[in-house]
Amino acid sequence: MAEHEHVRVAVIGSGFGGLGAAVRLRREGITDFAVLERADSVGGTWRDNSYPGCACDVPSHLYSFSFAPNPDWPRTFSGQQHIRAYLEHVTDLFGLRPHLRLDSEVKLMTWDTENLRWTIETTRGTLTADVVVSATGPLSDPKIPGIPGLASFPGKVFHSARWDHDYDLRGKRVAVVGTGASAIQIVPTIQPQVGRLTLFQRTPPWVMPRVDRAISAAERGLHRLLPFTTQVRRGLLWGIRELQVQAFTKHPDELGLVEQLAKRNMARAIKDPALRAKLTPDYRIGCKRILLSSAYYPALARPNVDVVASGLSEIRGSTLVAADGTEAEADAIVFGTGFHVTDMPIAERVVGAEGGTLADSWKNGMQALRGATAAGFPNFMTIIGPNTGLGNSSMILMIESQLNYMADYLRQLDVLGSRTALDARPAAVETWNHRVQERMKRTVWNTGGCTSWYLDASGRNTTIWPGTTSEFRTATRRVDLAEYEVLRKSDGKPAGTAVPQTPAAVTESGGAA
Repeated sequence: MAEHEHVRVAVIGSGFGGLGAAVRLRREGITDFAVLERADSVGGTWRDNSYPGCACDVPSHLYSFSFAPNPDWPRTFSGQQHIRAYLEHVTDLFGLRPHLRLDSEVKLMTWDTENLRWTIETTRGTLTADVVVSATGPLSDPKIPGIPGLASFPGKVFHSARWDHDYDLRGKRVAVVGTGASAIQIVPTIQPQVGRLTLFQRTPPWVMPRVDRAISAAERGLHRLLPFTTQVRRGLLWGIRELQVQAFTKHPDELGLVEQLAKRNMARAIKDPALRAKLTPDYRIGCKRILLSSAYYPALARPNVDVVASGLSEIRGSTLVAADGTEAEADAIVFGTGFHVTDMPIAERVVGAEGGTLADSWKNGMQALRGATAAGFPNFMTIIGPNTGLGNSSMILMIESQLNYMADYLRQLDVLGSRTALDARPAAVETWNHRVQERMKRTVWNTGGCTSWYLDASGRNTTIWPGTTSEFRTATRRVDLAEYEVLRKSDGKPAGTAVPQTPAAVTESGGAA
C-alpha cells in the first residue's frame, strides 16, 4: 500500500482562523504542515459571503491580525471585498501558498490509537497528521429552515452566504427571510432595485447607527509613516469594547441608556407608529447580537417594502404564508437565516479514540477545554471552539489567543517527545465548562429575555465567551499539563498522571493582554 503524505500539523480551513494558525506555525519554526481548504481560494466566510452590502460590523483596524496591520483600510468598517483581499495579502506576505491544499474537503478524520496520529480522508486523497487544528469556523455552513412547500416554490431560492449574482433582482417581488446581521445589510442595498420587498421577521433586532466613514489619505499616510499610530488606533478600539463587555456580562440592567440610543435611531426613520411597534424589540439590548446600520430603518419605511412581523411557516406555489396567516407573493426568496453554529458540521466527520464522533460527544451541548480541546480526541484542537464567540468585539482577538494556546501545545509535545500525544482530561473539560456556564448565568445573553443563535437546542449558551478578551488571553497563555493525559506511542495508553511540570505549564498566570 502506498504511503500517504504525512505532516506534523494539518489545519482545516483557510479563513482568519486557518490562515492565522498557518502564520503562527511558520513563526514557531514549523514548516511541516498543510492547510486543507474545501473551496478553490482562501478567505472563509469572507469568500463565501458576497451578498450585496456585505461588510464587517467591527472596525477594520481591530478586525485584522495584530501581526499583519494594514495601514490602508479605506473605511472605518470594511466591506467584504477589502477583507477578502486582506486575507489573500496575508497568504502571500507569509508565504503560505505552498502549504495550501485547495479543493480538498475533509470527508473523515480518524484517530489512529496505535500510531498516535490522525488519518484524514479528503476529496483529493488521504494524508496523516500528528496534530489537527480545525479552523472551519462557526459561520461556514448555511442553515435553511425546513419550510413546508419550499421544494415546490417555482421561483429562485438562495441563502445570503450562497448569493446568486447571475439572478437579476430588478423589478422582482423578493422575500427576505430573517432579520440578522446579513439581512440588515441586504435589505437597504437591494430595496431600490426590487419591485416589492417583503421582510419576514420573527424577532426584531436592536439596531444602532453605523458610524462609518472613509479613512482619509492623510490618516492612511500617517499609519504608513508611523506604524505605531495603527497600534494606538487598534488599542483604543479594543479598550472601548473591553469596557462594553463589562456591561454585557456583569451589569446587564445598566443597558437602558444604550436601548434609548437604538430607539432614537429607529424613531428618526420610522414615523408610522404601527411599523415602529413591529420593529421594537421586547428583550434587553445585547441579548441577541446588536446590529449596526444607518440605512436599514429608512429602507423599511419605503413604499415598496412590507414588514411581516411573523416567521415564514408555509409556501404554497409562489405564495408565502407567515405564521400569523399573512400572505405575500414572491418571485425570489433570500434566506438570511444564519449558520450551523451550535452543531458544528465538521464534528460529524471527526472520529476519536473510542470510535465515536465529536458530534456524538457533543450531542448534549458543545464543550471544550479552554475553547480548544475535547476529551477523547487527542492532538485535536479547534480554533473558535465552544464558548469563544464574542457579542461585542473582534473575533481576531480570540483567534490570536487560541493561537498562543496552539503554539504552547506544540511546544509541550516537543518537550514530551515525538512518541506522545495529549488528550484533555474529562474532569478538566467539565471543570472549565462549569466555570464558563456559571459566569454565563448573569450575562445579558442568558438574562435578556430572548432566544438567540448563541443558544443550543437545550437553551444552553455554548457560543459566547462570558468575559473580556484579556481574561481569555490570560486563560489561554499556557497549556497546563495537569489538564491532560499524556499518551505514549509504545502502547497508546495513558502514561499516567505523574507528569513532570515544566515552566511552560504554568496555568492562568500573567497579566492582561
